[in-house]
Amino acid sequence: MKKFLKEAKGHLMTGIGYMLPLIIGASLVVAIPKLIGVSMGINSLDPYAEKEGFLHVLYLLEQVGWTGIGLVNTVLAGFIAYSIADKPAIGAGLIGGALASNTKAGFLGAVIAAFIAGYSVRWAKKHIHLPESMQQMMPLVICPFIATGLVAVIMGVILATPLAAINDALVSWLRDMCQSGTSQLVMSLILGAMIASDMGGPINKSAWMAGNVLLTEGIYQPNVYINCAICIPPLAYAIATVIKKNRFSSSFQEAGKGNWVMGFIGITEGAIPFTLVKPAILIPINMIGGAIGAGLCSILGAQANIPPVGGMYGFISITNGWAYLVGIIVGALFIAIVSTMLVDFNDESDSSEEDIDIDDIEITIE
Repeated sequence: MKKFLKEAKGHLMTGIGYMLPLIIGASLVVAIPKLIGVSMGINSLDPYAEKEGFLHVLYLLEQVGWTGIGLVNTVLAGFIAYSIADKPAIGAGLIGGALASNTKAGFLGAVIAAFIAGYSVRWAKKHIHLPESMQQMMPLVICPFIATGLVAVIMGVILATPLAAINDALVSWLRDMCQSGTSQLVMSLILGAMIASDMGGPINKSAWMAGNVLLTEGIYQPNVYINCAICIPPLAYAIATVIKKNRFSSSFQEAGKGNWVMGFIGITEGAIPFTLVKPAILIPINMIGGAIGAGLCSILGAQANIPPVGGMYGFISITNGWAYLVGIIVGALFIAIVSTMLVDFNDESDSSEEDIDIDDIEITIE
């Protein structure tokens, strides 16, 4: 069971990795026309759907972004299935993801459909043995047919209604949380801590994915806290290398210069080399800093009425954007001060910086 769960987590992370560019690009294409409209005193571009002129062009651009966001479940499911069983499973996975969106089964439905598609193809490859002359039919006909058929029966007939009910209940609950001050604060603290915990790992991506699933449902607020927390760890260590220079080796001082950029645009993985010096101490510090920053955003009233842009410059897409910046800076200062009080970064013997694969670093700008 442990082996299966570990394998399943890997397939899920693969699907999320392929889906990242889609959600980032689509969110920006929605947000930028909206920001231009807001700068012109227009809060909604919908009235310009049938009109001509510049605002109509902005409306058309925004719709392209929403089309991309609408493909999140489709792409996620397709590439989870692909990760499990390669090309014969991808078609059934894509169909299952689209079906999850159409039946309102949501993210949960997309993941279930993907695993049905992937593991049914894997089963067929192992148990169905055709004559040599007919082997070409397996990846082109037999496997896709079995996988798509099972997705149709299980997702389209059996699970569509109950999964839609579960998804609607979850979305309603989360929407209510976003409207309640106390619940919103709790949400911000949890998301901030999760994002700053493993910086690009499964916990980080789980929180990030949750925020973007909610974005597809028109719930933008969690992404404010996620985007805030993403900037905090790399910015914190950039600040630390300046205010406590004597606590850092020359190589870490150089790495700190790059972290100014990573903190500004939102690449949380920039904090990994620093955290690996003393992870048992620094991971909790990072989590507390992320929670403080995101919580402060909530308390001070940073609100998202449109899909928020990631990075520090994302304050332009947020009502009370100053609160977003204050949250980032306070969270980063906490990590910068406390980490240098407890850890000497001149000793690099415990660091595993050379073990970090540059291919694993992902730009997570929502």
